[in-house]
Amino acid sequence: MKQLLRKISAIIMAFVVLLSTMSFTVSEHYCGHKLVDIGLFSKAEACGMEMQKPASSENCELSKSDCCKDEVTQFTGQNELNTSFSSLNFDQQIFVASFVYTYVNLFEGLAAISVPYKYHTPPLVDKEITILYQVFLI
Repeated sequence: MKQLLRKISAIIMAFVVLLSTMSFTVSEHYCGHKLVDIGLFSKAEACGMEMQKPASSENCELSKSDCCKDEVTQFTGQNELNTSFSSLNFDQQIFVASFVYTYVNLFEGLAAISVPYKYHTPPLVDKEITILYQVFLI
């Protein structure tokens, strides 16, 4: 049971380290006020209703705004995992030292209990007690 708990906690800690250091990007495509597509690690696909650029003509200009918009959210992970005790202030160092001291001394080993009859054989039976008192298992 203890080994299983230790393995599960090691796996959970590995996932915590992996997820805290991983960076990813979420891309969202809105058409009007409606969410059309979400892309994780890639660009979201367009709905096909974007405004196309008109052919270059000098007489005509299109001034209508586009109803579609793209939003990109980037989540950055932690770059450095090394923390040093020199960055802790004095109160935090005292707390860490006292926590470690109390945790180590929390688990004391049991004193060895000496059993005086451990290496002695039981006495030999002179009489059959069950027959003498006529007590039988049925």
